[in-house]
Amino acid sequence: MKPEIKISSISRKTTSQQSDNCYAVLWIQNKVEGIEINKTLYKNVSNAVFFLNPAFHWKVLKKDTSTSSGYVLLIPRHVLNHPSFKNLHITEVRLFSANEIPKINLSPGIEVRIQSILEMLDELLSTKLKHWEDAILALLKTFFVYCDGQCNIRSVITDNNNAKSNLVYRFKKSIDQYITQCHEVAYYANMLNVSDKYLNECVKDVLGVKAKHLIKEQLVLRSRHNLKFTNKTIKEVGYELGFSSPNYFSYFVKKHTGYTPTQLRKS
Repeated sequence: MKPEIKISSISRKTTSQQSDNCYAVLWIQNKVEGIEINKTLYKNVSNAVFFLNPAFHWKVLKKDTSTSSGYVLLIPRHVLNHPSFKNLHITEVRLFSANEIPKINLSPGIEVRIQSILEMLDELLSTKLKHWEDAILALLKTFFVYCDGQCNIRSVITDNNNAKSNLVYRFKKSIDQYITQCHEVAYYANMLNVSDKYLNECVKDVLGVKAKHLIKEQLVLRSRHNLKFTNKTIKEVGYELGFSSPNYFSYFVKKHTGYTPTQLRKS
């Protein structure tokens, strides 16, 4: 089965699709005025991924043409029915009713990985390397896995912003920026001018986990990365991530990964 996927960057002032027997996956990165879907304009859509079924007519409106503002993936129906994707929740996105527009706000940091995946897809689709079809499906699955991550915020786009989703997204951006300074929910709640109880309630409603989970998740991701891909000592990694002592850092890593920092570094 040939993937027959098309990909293009959002580089023109207007990028649109009027009719096609394909699902459109749009990654809106930045410098976009909005996205018009079925003649309704939605603004404030940067750093989001949209999943649109063939019934939607859409148009991305850009502010300038000097840089790319993301990618458009056109995926035929038969590709999304491939066995590789059957266990991914994200593929259910195409089953949404015609009056709902699935949207995912990417967690801070995830957009860098998404960009790399889409750039590799773009490169592969213009070549005929050996096993390129398998590689394309593998990259597409990886893209879906990242979009399906619990760290992202999944919603249905509407004309009005969802207050709880916006608060959770700002919470996640704050974690990404200040995680090395503080690991306590109350610190971030105070920064966002809400109570820690309300912040926890919003995170629970939007993502189904406690606010503390997002902090721990970010610490685990950074711990793994720094231990495996830098030459910093375990002590240095722990202190740079805001842990009070090397022993507590080792305890945290062991508790949440099942490995000591030394074992994780060698794995």
